[in-house]
Amino acid sequence: MKILVNFRFSALLLIFSGIYSIQAQTTTQPLNIVTTAVPFLRISPDARAGGMGDLGVATSPDANSAFYNNAKTPFAQHDVGIGLTYTPWLKDLGLNDVYLLGAAGYYKLNDNQAISSSIRYFSLGNIQFTDAGGNSLGQGEPREWGADFGFSQKLSDHLSLGLALRYIHSNLAAGAPSSSTTYKAGTAVAGDISMYYNGLKENGQGWCYGLTVTNLGTKIGYTNDATDKDYIPANLSLGATYTAVFDEENKITFGLDVHKLLVPQLPLDSSGYTSSTALATYQSETVVSSWFKSFSGPDQFKLLNFSAGLEYSYVDQFFLRVGYYYEDPTQGDRKYFTAGVGLKYNVIGLNFSYLVPSGNGVTRNPLSNTLRFGLVFDLDNNTETSSTTPATTQP
Repeated sequence: MKILVNFRFSALLLIFSGIYSIQAQTTTQPLNIVTTAVPFLRISPDARAGGMGDLGVATSPDANSAFYNNAKTPFAQHDVGIGLTYTPWLKDLGLNDVYLLGAAGYYKLNDNQAISSSIRYFSLGNIQFTDAGGNSLGQGEPREWGADFGFSQKLSDHLSLGLALRYIHSNLAAGAPSSSTTYKAGTAVAGDISMYYNGLKENGQGWCYGLTVTNLGTKIGYTNDATDKDYIPANLSLGATYTAVFDEENKITFGLDVHKLLVPQLPLDSSGYTSSTALATYQSETVVSSWFKSFSGPDQFKLLNFSAGLEYSYVDQFFLRVGYYYEDPTQGDRKYFTAGVGLKYNVIGLNFSYLVPSGNGVTRNPLSNTLRFGLVFDLDNNTETSSTTPATTQP
């Protein structure tokens, strides 16, 4: 009885129904969407970035930098930052028990070094198990989480490097009934490498750049079969932001992130299907070779995702944000606008983001009306300065 195989597909479909718009099903060509295990690692866990189209690789450092680019943290203005975010997931589909919790923080050891950590906890709600005949076999409570620890170092007055190690735990079979196959929680270990260039002048105006390679790690499996393992979402991201300062009270930051999954596409035949032999070869690929193989094949530009965003700041206490996320129709067709606001008072900051509804009927984006609520604490430094204010450097 292949309970978990069906369950794994259902669970991943549940997540990807929020990640991949069903608008893509209207395309006439065979779809070959790059998919991975533990896709919750690709969900933005920060309300500030969520208001800017998930922009975060080269934005100014804050408590949630560990989620996007922990190399930013040595340039943070405060000695300690703590961030908490709650995201109800797929609420537009009527699901009330699916959510993502995020917590992150950093501590500056000195002016040039910092340590950081983050954790994401994803609840898939309650899942009904059934056999092939549709008979109920009880309920399960699948849960996934990932935790990491990072270190970052300034290499110069403008450049920094960050490293992080992550542990991933995915218990999709929690509560599954017994069967002929032994199932277990999947685990994986991964690492991040990141760089950040801070080109801001003394008045806070200028360009910043970021480069991250995240989730470089082992495959993950849910049985004792060593050949039945899936890739985790290794990803390459490039980001750039520019901050324009109008006066002491008003400034605007706008930027663009480009993302590329370092996971190869499934090999399709002329009919758009993957044979069992081709699938076995695909699964036997080593992790390192799969990163390089992800750049092979036609239409590489279609495999890129884009995050564009803007943040307006007034006296570093009130923030307005807008953003746009784009994904090619052949890769899921996620296209949506976002908006957000932020308020900073003393050491406490509040952030809120909203994903604008799009599409109608069967083409409606299941992520429509997604909300994120964030709380940020900045400690041990000038409490009159916002955590989202970029640290300045000499020109």
